[in-house]
Amino acid sequence: MPWKNQGGGPWSSGPKGPWGSGPQSSGPRPPDLEDLLRRGQDRLQSLLPGGFVSGAGITLVLLAALAIWGLSGFFRVQSEELGVVLRFGKHVRTVQPGLNYHLPYPIETVLLPKALRVSTLSIGMSLIDDPARRGRTMRDVPEESLMLTGDENIVDVDFTVLWRIKPDGVGNFLFNIQNPEGTVKAVAESAMREVVGRANIQPILTGARTTTEAGVQELMQKTLDSYGSGVLVQQVQMQKVDPPAQVIDAFRDVQAARADLERLQNEAQTYANRVVPDARGRAAQILQVAEGYREQAIAEAKGQSARFLKVYDEYKKAPDVTRQRIYLETMERILGGAEKLVYDGGTGSSQGVVPYLPLNELTPRRQPPAPSGQPQPSGSTR
Repeated sequence: MPWKNQGGGPWSSGPKGPWGSGPQSSGPRPPDLEDLLRRGQDRLQSLLPGGFVSGAGITLVLLAALAIWGLSGFFRVQSEELGVVLRFGKHVRTVQPGLNYHLPYPIETVLLPKALRVSTLSIGMSLIDDPARRGRTMRDVPEESLMLTGDENIVDVDFTVLWRIKPDGVGNFLFNIQNPEGTVKAVAESAMREVVGRANIQPILTGARTTTEAGVQELMQKTLDSYGSGVLVQQVQMQKVDPPAQVIDAFRDVQAARADLERLQNEAQTYANRVVPDARGRAAQILQVAEGYREQAIAEAKGQSARFLKVYDEYKKAPDVTRQRIYLETMERILGGAEKLVYDGGTGSSQGVVPYLPLNELTPRRQPPAPSGQPQPSGSTR
């Protein structure tokens, strides 16, 4: 039943609604919008010079707003940042650290990536809070550090990567990759697994660290460049390269045995280096002596042969004289140093023999001096 048809009620004699009052009641009315606008305009006119909204006043307000808008384009780039200016979302230029200016928003905007800062990324380990030490400690991450080598061994590798944004690759860094740090970490782990997988465990643990680091850095840079990431890999450092903890004791025993082997080989090589040249020197000396003796023997044989030929020539000219001379020279050579006894075959003795007394044999011979501390024989002759 509509309220206007009820026609009064028990509480009032006039026309009323179902809640005691009709639409023509005399209660508070809503504010008049036109009246509010007129009052605001009057108040603004009272604040402006001249007391009313003139054309010069509006121009002044617009110029002030335009100046404020224009000044909003100044910005400062910090020392480790580069400013990437975008015009309606398109990269138009890159500015260096310092005070710079771009067209105000929304025409141009600026991004400030930390392109001059070198970032460090750890793979195979992570820093965690250690309440016992009241600080942070390094925790190993086996799912990142355990890698398979080319000879089917397992090696535990922890390494860090130093990287930054290329000076001419800021735009690529901002717009080509979504998660830069995660991308660099994934590429670093993949590159290290590939390089380790191509080598044996022994060179990786000993003398091939530098080669491995250089190989990983080169492979990382090549992969990131193929992505157009704008990332520059400055250095790869291997922090720890060990066998897994379960076999590290046995591996160290093998390493100690290999070290002993190398030590003994070095000692043997040192001894050989000292003895072999000495033996070679002595052999060369013996060869030279033999060569000299050979030359001497040949020269003596040639001399004797030449002398014999001369003697033979003289013998053919005068055989008797030569034979006599040869006899005398031979006897002189044989008897020259011998002790000689002369017997006179004349008539001085009835038997024709001179009595011989060997005085030299009767002369007492001098004894050699006795060694110090030993008694001399009592019957020695001085």
